[in-house]
Amino acid sequence: MGGLSIWHWLVVLLIIVLIFGTKKLGNIGTDLSKVVRDFRKGLHDDDKDAGKKDSSGEAPTLKADPADEARADAAAHKSTDAPRDPRDS
Repeated sequence: MGGLSIWHWLVVLLIIVLIFGTKKLGNIGTDLSKVVRDFRKGLHDDDKDAGKKDSSGEAPTLKADPADEARADAAAHKSTDAPRDPRDS
């Protein structure tokens, strides 16, 4: 009594088809399948890149963004170049 039977699901499916129409549902299905396919391809490409080694035999490393390095350097210099308060010692 608590579960939904096959007839409940068929009625729900019929209402959805009547609201959206078969063409729009087909387009949604096609778009969803393309998204899943691209997602799987991306996962497969990431696995392939992780196992790939360059000519030196070392695994490839990610390069940091120069702007991030400049900000980190500026923050490090700012905190060390600040005048010290004589009361702190």
